[in-house]
Amino acid sequence: MNSHALPIEVPFASDAAASGPAHVEVPVAYDALLLAGFGGPEGQDDVIPFLRNVTRGRGIPDERLEEVAHHYRHFGGVSPINAQNRALKAALEEELARRGIDLPVHWGNRNWAPYLEEAVQDAAAAGHTTLLALATSAYSSFSSCRQYREDFARVLTETGLGDRVTIDKIRQFFDHPGFVQPFIDGVRDAVSTFLDDGVAPGAIRVLFSTHSIPTADAERSGPRDLDLGEGGAYAAQHLAVAEVVMAAVAAERPAATGIGWELVYQSRSGPPSQPWLEPDVNDVIAELPGRGVSAVAIVPLGFVSDHMEVLWDLDTEATEAAAEAGIRSIRTPTPGIDPAFVSGLVDLVEERLSGTPAADRPHRTDLGPWFDVCRPACCENVRAGFKPAASGIAP
Repeated sequence: MNSHALPIEVPFASDAAASGPAHVEVPVAYDALLLAGFGGPEGQDDVIPFLRNVTRGRGIPDERLEEVAHHYRHFGGVSPINAQNRALKAALEEELARRGIDLPVHWGNRNWAPYLEEAVQDAAAAGHTTLLALATSAYSSFSSCRQYREDFARVLTETGLGDRVTIDKIRQFFDHPGFVQPFIDGVRDAVSTFLDDGVAPGAIRVLFSTHSIPTADAERSGPRDLDLGEGGAYAAQHLAVAEVVMAAVAAERPAATGIGWELVYQSRSGPPSQPWLEPDVNDVIAELPGRGVSAVAIVPLGFVSDHMEVLWDLDTEATEAAAEAGIRSIRTPTPGIDPAFVSGLVDLVEERLSGTPAADRPHRTDLGPWFDVCRPACCENVRAGFKPAASGIAP
């Protein structure tokens, strides 16, 4: 070892994770599960305060926020995400109990009640000090991984609990079989519907859709020393999962072998001058008739459950775009509380409780299993500057 090398620091980590291993392969006696979500408004009066939280630090006036609040207003000011996470929490508790795992689940959000601060304080008040966090995002990027880790560090610092509570985080689960299987089922059912109705394979297109992010964030997704090409780990992970899904569907339904697919993006925000990942799902749909496509399966590959971005951007806007283009469309389900997904999440909990060796951890792509402890500068946000982040090697 180089005597001048800086010591490894993993802020707020359990003893097993503190030395910074890529995978924690020893048992850890976690005493609570922290379910971390994005949060969403639950009434019209919540919409603007919620959007203030989402955009905190950017100085965006309420008048501008109101301009982007229309999709929440359309649904009575209620985002489906909190109800989805309540259902997921209950499903996790049921599966943990079924397996005889005594691990209470505390749920907290980044942007709306119940907040992460409340969840961590409630856990500490109950005597739980070694927390295992499960963020409701499967892929690697600043907003879907590192920002949650920064949230954990901020909460432990601001509450003064950092000297007695640790938070480790479950690996990004983009290629875990439990996450992938519901998408396989959904795509198989959608293309089977088209095929059974006499649509030729060449006239069917599968669009795997995920949240667009700034290209600068995408390029920095994943560890700095891991070169995964244009779009970084974020794009590479989605593409790898989409390939697995299509191969599995073709194996179950050979006629689907000739069906084309592509990765598309949605829900872009930010100034027009800032490059974001493309192409946009609606732009692609508009072009499909010119490619001889008459039926499209829209797959919310980047989403764990039916977020507002799914209900509005896909079920409303993308579905309307398909109708305007004169093509049939089916939006496939998100994992939600699919039994395979819930079981897979508890499998992920068990691999950390038991210290399952990385070689024995299930994964459906060559990119996995992803890291338990994020590597230095993983998914950094250079615009916001360095912030401490739990469950990863500093900085």
